[in-house]
Amino acid sequence: METSNLIASDLSKFSIGDYNGGTKWKIVLWYPINYFIFNSSIPWPNSFKSWLLRLFGANIGAGLIIKPRVIIKNPQKLTIGDNCWIGEAVWIDNLDDVALGNNVCISQGAMLLTGNHDYNKFDFPYRLGTIILEDGVWIGAKSVVCPGITCLSHAILTVNSVATKNLEARKIYSGNPAVYIRDRKIIN
Repeated sequence: METSNLIASDLSKFSIGDYNGGTKWKIVLWYPINYFIFNSSIPWPNSFKSWLLRLFGANIGAGLIIKPRVIIKNPQKLTIGDNCWIGEAVWIDNLDDVALGNNVCISQGAMLLTGNHDYNKFDFPYRLGTIILEDGVWIGAKSVVCPGITCLSHAILTVNSVATKNLEARKIYSGNPAVYIRDRKIIN
């Protein structure tokens, strides 16, 4: 097969596609705050981190626990319900909206990725998709939730798994790509 006539990727022509990072001054101010407060090993108070997120446009419920070394790309594209836990070294790469319901747990090192690239186009533009984690969802340590994924109420994504499709309510998923393994039964 001759490849000389095929169109090739040209990253010098990169396009951000539909991505809008928000107001320039907020973006510039957020980088040092994200680095020195959220991505720091210093255990800053949760109330202070919640206040900062709200100041930069996030919608934050009561009782947020957010551990050290967390990266949040765009607070204005973040909604977090009540009593949520965000573990150490979580990366919320929210080029698009991320919405967490109540009582959501995102464990250590997990990644919520709302952006990818359209590898079929020569300019490799962003391809974005909202992530929704409904009430009671648990994202296991070092797991990845891909763009456009919804995890329905009380679904679990186990350790080191990758959600490439929506997760059904009260079901447990594991693997890469994650597949259903059993129902989640919550006892009193």
